[in-house]
Amino acid sequence: MNISVPRRATAAAALAALALAGLTGTSASASPAAAAAVTPPDISLANVKQHLADLQSIATANGGNRAHGRTGYKASIDFVKAKLDAAGYTTTLQQFSYNGATGYNLIADWPGGDPNQVIMSGSHLDSVTAGPGINDNGSGSAAILETALAVSRAQLQPTKHLRFGWWGAEELGLVGSKYYVNNLPSTERSKISGYLNFDMIGSPNPGYFVYDDDPTIEQTFKTYFAGLGIPTEIETEGDGRSDHAPFKNVGIPVGGLFSGADYVKTAAQAQKWGGTSGQAFDRCYHASCDTTANINDTALDRNADAIAYAVWNLSSGTTTPPTGTVFENTADVAVPDNGAAVTSSVTVSGVAGNAPSTLKVGVDIVHTWIGDLVVDLIAPDGSVYNLSNRAGGSADNINQTYTVDASTEVANGVWKLRVQDKASADTGYINGFKLTFP
Repeated sequence: MNISVPRRATAAAALAALALAGLTGTSASASPAAAAAVTPPDISLANVKQHLADLQSIATANGGNRAHGRTGYKASIDFVKAKLDAAGYTTTLQQFSYNGATGYNLIADWPGGDPNQVIMSGSHLDSVTAGPGINDNGSGSAAILETALAVSRAQLQPTKHLRFGWWGAEELGLVGSKYYVNNLPSTERSKISGYLNFDMIGSPNPGYFVYDDDPTIEQTFKTYFAGLGIPTEIETEGDGRSDHAPFKNVGIPVGGLFSGADYVKTAAQAQKWGGTSGQAFDRCYHASCDTTANINDTALDRNADAIAYAVWNLSSGTTTPPTGTVFENTADVAVPDNGAAVTSSVTVSGVAGNAPSTLKVGVDIVHTWIGDLVVDLIAPDGSVYNLSNRAGGSADNINQTYTVDASTEVANGVWKLRVQDKASADTGYINGFKLTFP
């Protein structure tokens, strides 16, 4: 921009509060499986921080910044685009010129939903020339990227159409977002039901600020934070200084979150939010020290989860219910670096006969170099089915459903996902493992 609460305990409270407010897409008549399916996900802090680490690496390799017209910005936009293309989004790279240099906006559309009702989330991706811009605004960009990837993993089928945007040259005067809005025909502008902006959401001395421009969007965020027991304030420091302004100026409803920039935290704010009074929310604002060390994990985590809640609720989304019987283990299991194999287990019961020839094996592994990993499915009798043998190179994370012919195996019993890291320097964990029987 121009005391930690356990998430797993509080997310349920937040969802309950949203349900009371009538903002969730969950039906009272839905089955337990369907009700669980429409729950917005708990966005992985580790995944968001990995995106920030990648943006930091891009800046480091390109003169220390990711500013408009510099190689670091183009590398950043290419990085985000590649993730979204792989996740099934329709992406558009929009070029514009400013100060004699080419700038880029990236627009990503999730297939489906009513094209006449669009919920759009956006963040600027550029930094100032002074530094890598990790809080400003890698934080917002990484959080909406991970939210978009969560939409893909859930195969969300929202009532409204979902769109995400990453803006260029914001630091030079909202140039990219103005270009996008100004070049939208009026008929297309009228289809945007709401634009959500996220510019600095991981400030090291954070506040919890909510835009007050649209009552429905504002209340969605307030209700989420109320469920966590976190008071919010109306955002005033950045009012009109970020990419929501061009949308608001043409009559599009806008909202968003902000954790503070160079304004000083008051004693009253420190009392309710923690942190240090008399100190800026972000002492590295527009400076070279805005690195990955300049992030408050708790604020980043809470705000990223709030983004997902807003996207799911405002789009009235439902996920495709699983077909068949699902057995799942969501407990995290650390994978030692270049160490012994570890397992995550599920116990299958009540399934007659043998496993199918099309057994679906859902694998969710967070890891910074998946080319290190050997991943196997172990049947109850000890038979081994290899799923991935050090494939994927330097890519991060395995989030994939494999189809295994397990028709020679008795279905009931303990099935295991076995993961071994066979090289040094990168780490991760099993985030989830499930089997789906038709």
